[in-house]
Amino acid sequence: MAGDRRQEGPPPVPEELAFNGKILNVNLSNGEVTPEDIPEQMYKDYLGGYGLGARLLFDRIPQGADPMGPENVLGLMPGVMTGTPIFGNRFQAVCKSPSTGGWGDANCGGDFGPYLKFAGWDGILLYGQSDKPVYILIDDDKVSVEDASGYWGMDAISAEKKFKDEYGKKTSVALIGQSGENLSYLSGICNEHGRLAARSGVGAVMGSKRVKAVVVKSTRQMIQQHDKEARAMMKDSLDNFAAPLRDFFRSFGTTGITAGSAHSGDSPVRNWGGVGVEVFTDVAGLQGPVVNEKMTKHYACWHCPLACGAESVESTNPKYPYPKNTHRPEYETMGAFGTMNLINDLDFLIHANHVCNEYGLDTIGAGGAISFAIECFENGIITKEDTDGLELRWGGDDAAMDLLHKIGKREGFGDVLADGVKVAAEKIGNGSEAYAIHIGGQELPMHDPKLQPEFHTTYRLDPTPARHTQYEGNSVFGGPAYPKAPKDFQDYANRGEHHKGASEYMHVVNATGMCQFIMMAAPTEQFPEWINKVTGWNMTGDELQQAGERIGNLRMAFEVREGNNPLARQVPSRLTGQEGQAQTVGPLKDVILDTETMETDFLEACGWDTTNCTPSRAKLESLGLSDVADALKV
Repeated sequence: MAGDRRQEGPPPVPEELAFNGKILNVNLSNGEVTPEDIPEQMYKDYLGGYGLGARLLFDRIPQGADPMGPENVLGLMPGVMTGTPIFGNRFQAVCKSPSTGGWGDANCGGDFGPYLKFAGWDGILLYGQSDKPVYILIDDDKVSVEDASGYWGMDAISAEKKFKDEYGKKTSVALIGQSGENLSYLSGICNEHGRLAARSGVGAVMGSKRVKAVVVKSTRQMIQQHDKEARAMMKDSLDNFAAPLRDFFRSFGTTGITAGSAHSGDSPVRNWGGVGVEVFTDVAGLQGPVVNEKMTKHYACWHCPLACGAESVESTNPKYPYPKNTHRPEYETMGAFGTMNLINDLDFLIHANHVCNEYGLDTIGAGGAISFAIECFENGIITKEDTDGLELRWGGDDAAMDLLHKIGKREGFGDVLADGVKVAAEKIGNGSEAYAIHIGGQELPMHDPKLQPEFHTTYRLDPTPARHTQYEGNSVFGGPAYPKAPKDFQDYANRGEHHKGASEYMHVVNATGMCQFIMMAAPTEQFPEWINKVTGWNMTGDELQQAGERIGNLRMAFEVREGNNPLARQVPSRLTGQEGQAQTVGPLKDVILDTETMETDFLEACGWDTTNCTPSRAKLESLGLSDVADALKV
């Protein structure tokens, strides 16, 4: 098959493999710590990250478990490539989501994933609930549950610094801020003073277990650090990166697309109810070079060759302070607080990003919650009596910042918003549901599916709804040559096979611990060679693609086992242009998605039921998941 790069015979087995073959189980109810060996075949089948996490949690979380109760399991899972010389640095938090009631995961960079692997562990699973605040201390193979009363109540950045002051700078910390302690569904898990596993309410689950942090020390600083062949392979790959994309990300990061996306139709505007070229005309201050004037140096997640981040100079604006080395906001943050709320004050946006990092808040969810509140206020559904005296208006940065702090502290009206717009609308009622822009309990990312149709199907049908990182349509890695998407973005037919292949590709990228932005620029036909080099395997692109398909089916099986039908999720018509909500001006004028065609084509391509999304027995058995078929009774 085209792109099959099977090697002649097995590759040389490296002295040190990319995986450790073991994970940690921590029972918080009794403090028991139990190492567990993981068979090599599990890594071949699920690749680590949320792939391995989905397999373990499907088996270990009882059907119907309360996401905020002791039966839920929270996993922090690096990928099989994480910590190796070849690019990998990411981990995923996995659990049953309190936001959606189904499968939950959140992806994160920084240095925690590599450090956990260096200490000898390919993941940590947290069971039960502690009766007091604790943190998990991992010092290579020494693991203990420690009292966290001296850290509880601290913001995430300050607490991380305190942990590093105590245990040394060569320590990595994954932790929650006050929003996680307060069980906000908008809370995430932080590392490296602002890298967040932000979605699915994973921070609330960590808070429900009364775990402030997982602190990791290690005597190793890289897996296979002495493997000269792996390092040479990495250098060769870097030389073949797509230079324009590589240089753009290195220069501006994701923030570089903000100004253009505000006017191209990509970025939602005014809670998805406006059009950028009409109501958000001044975007000059959001352009990449202007943002970079506020930055002092580049930032990279652990050993990342792309280095798409940056850190700031110290703010000189007393109204919106932020310290030196504050992370440059990502595009999603700039959109969620900027285009969504018609705010183009750059100092406000950097400050808002910093505040979210301190509280441990998902910037997409927090920005969306503020937009929802503004629109409710402007339509008379809530008043100053409800908002603690705040006058909420589009472009009103002072009130938006006050409200953000209230959400982070779960204080006053912020308590109404702290679990997201779905829960807030249920509390407020009175027609507020019309302005609660979410799918399945998750606020929407900053990409309009009318411009990129696959995003609609992903937003609605992925087990983690409203997730933009589950689709990347431009790359394959030497596996099956799945069809390309139609070039006309208003051609809605014949997208199913393409979308299936592209989503499975992203499962491989995510589960191995690779970065989506690297994989957009790298020569991904070499992916099988990379993974085989550090594992000693002989996997082909076809086999990697099948692993992605296996992961996708297992995530969906968890979702439907918990009684959720993604097709029953309501999609706001502002996203689709249906029900008279087509835009009347701008680049997406009169665009209306044919959602039924796209959804049916995708489900049929996947082998999933077109009425309830349940994977068929034949599909599950073809992937070695007969036990999952039995559990679903299909």
